[in-house]
Amino acid sequence: MIEQDPRTIAYEVLDRVQNGAFADLALDGALESLPGLDIRDRALVTELVYGVLRYRGRLDFALQQLCSKPLAKVEPAVLSLLRLGCYQLLQLDRIPAHAAVFETVELARRLNLQRATGFINGILRALVRQASQLTWPEREEDPLAYLEHVLSLPHWLAKQWLDDFGVEEACAMAEAMLHPAPCFVRTNTLKIQRDALLETLAGCECEAEVTRFAPEGIRINQGVMRHLSGHAEGLFQMQDEASMLISHLLDPQPGDRILDACAAPGGKTTHMSALTDNQAQIVALDLHPQRVELITRGAVRLGCLGIEGRAWDLTRTPKFLEPESFDRILVDAPCSGLGVLRRNPEIRWRRKPGDLKEMARLQRTILHNVAPLLRSGGRLIYSLCTFSTEETEDVIQAFLSEHPEFVRCDLRDQVPDAWRELFDSAGALRTLPQRHGGMDAFFAVAFQKRP
Repeated sequence: MIEQDPRTIAYEVLDRVQNGAFADLALDGALESLPGLDIRDRALVTELVYGVLRYRGRLDFALQQLCSKPLAKVEPAVLSLLRLGCYQLLQLDRIPAHAAVFETVELARRLNLQRATGFINGILRALVRQASQLTWPEREEDPLAYLEHVLSLPHWLAKQWLDDFGVEEACAMAEAMLHPAPCFVRTNTLKIQRDALLETLAGCECEAEVTRFAPEGIRINQGVMRHLSGHAEGLFQMQDEASMLISHLLDPQPGDRILDACAAPGGKTTHMSALTDNQAQIVALDLHPQRVELITRGAVRLGCLGIEGRAWDLTRTPKFLEPESFDRILVDAPCSGLGVLRRNPEIRWRRKPGDLKEMARLQRTILHNVAPLLRSGGRLIYSLCTFSTEETEDVIQAFLSEHPEFVRCDLRDQVPDAWRELFDSAGALRTLPQRHGGMDAFFAVAFQKRP
């Protein structure tokens, strides 16, 4: 059947992403609709979808050297097919070149693009012949072009990373963002301890190890995630190690009343519940009702109690919540997502420079609307899966100028010594995949409300 062909499935997923879908959701939906698909074909679909999205800048640079007209003038469906074929030829050694070309041309025929088969065939065959002759920018001579065309960043982001991090760090981070993110799980300590969970995972032929920083974290180095024992029973939660650190920074205590202001899908919410042994009252807000349902379902699976989920748009004042009624507040704010490009590779092509300022305005509004809810002496954590200056230091300075009742805290004074390398000179959490064991790039800062 055509729909069982991995290249067809990958093309259809990429088409949905091109039309606005999120890659992870589109891919998961496609694979879930084909439960009988061979595991090797599932792996190839995943490789093709994420590979094309991650390496699009490199693929387009190669294709443009072989195409007589600008790629912007190539029909979108044809360009998607060219990228699929080019990715197989440039990045996948295990697929024979003749097979990559033939299958791409056949896919064009199945998609009723017979008029483009000669064009596609010609460019891909030229790539096979001339791959070793393609000219690529050199890092030392033109680092901006190297980031853009070899490490596959859009021009504006390549320039920003060069300005913010310098050549060596920018290239190291861009290289890290081209690879799949490691798989981490958080032990649900309400039901099991980490050593026991490791034994359970080893029993299902899963190669795993403890994380370096998060005390509940486990890194899965080998194993099929769909079949991991213990998920349905609530023994663990899929969660990046950097994300696990955020709830520890909030330092929730039994008896606390906690606001998780932007809570979905609920990993941090349920982590806070576990850290307090189900002895905290947690109000979990999110904009979309269906995402609040994700929090609720996750809490039930993990055995978390005391969580009240509610849909609310925090660009509006939450008048149903009493002022100064929370001991701790977590604002894990909507952001540009530049720290998770490995997991959401479509972001690198969707984001524009102006988006960062728009996200910063939203973040400032959310902080402004939750600030009155914190009691005197209480703690507020502002966290993001990004690192842009607009969304971090600029938002922090604006918040402090508008809310003099808050002071910024140095988190280095409140964490284990082994964590100190994760923090900058001002005491903010800044994790980077190329430095810190592959965890996502996160930022977090703490505020205290003056007594």
